[in-house]
Amino acid sequence: MTDEALEVLRARRAPLRLVIFDCDGVLVDSEPVVNRAVAAELTRLGWPMTGAECQVRFLGLSLAAMMPLIETQLGRPLPAQWDRDLENRLVTVLSKEVELIPGAAAMLADVTRLGLPWRVASNSSHAELGAKFGRNGLADMVAGRLHSHHDVPRGKPAPDLFLAAAAAEGVPPHACLVIEDSVPGVRAAMAAGMTCLGFCPDGDGAHLRAEGAAPFHALPDLPALLRVAQTCCA
Repeated sequence: MTDEALEVLRARRAPLRLVIFDCDGVLVDSEPVVNRAVAAELTRLGWPMTGAECQVRFLGLSLAAMMPLIETQLGRPLPAQWDRDLENRLVTVLSKEVELIPGAAAMLADVTRLGLPWRVASNSSHAELGAKFGRNGLADMVAGRLHSHHDVPRGKPAPDLFLAAAAAEGVPPHACLVIEDSVPGVRAAMAAGMTCLGFCPDGDGAHLRAEGAAPFHALPDLPALLRVAQTCCA
């Protein structure tokens, strides 16, 4: 278990009442699939790119946030409904290929047994979220818990998604804990006034720590960390 994450949770001044998970890279291993598809599309449009380059440039951003960057690089507007067409293609490929992050299903079951409410807040569309969780048998578990960037005025790194998830549960931001793996996601959590743990299975998580998250490295460690957060202020 990560000592740094333990210290942050023990220092909380309010009991934990809601856990908000990012989806991609935390619960679902969708980033390689999506990056490959988006890179192929950008290459077709005239911006040659690999999946690895796509990961570096766009990690944590919604398609809406990506579009101005793409248009600047291309020097022209994207085709009408480009984002909708790309989302449809992503739904198709995700429904066939995407897998869960190892340990994600068991971890969510453990968190549920703790009696902690939890939600998922993602820069993905609802159709993409449905494809990701439906393919992996978690549709029933996540039903009623999903928040998409389409539900709010602004996606991450703005705080809107996390604030909407907290409002849906009737929980104030200071009683929430966010689990994120990207810099835009951590920035959104900080802007929302929420504690954030940064999931970093590889590396030391320095890039997440620099934004205000406490790194941890293994999903099976999370339920024990949450028990600490439940009891530290009780």
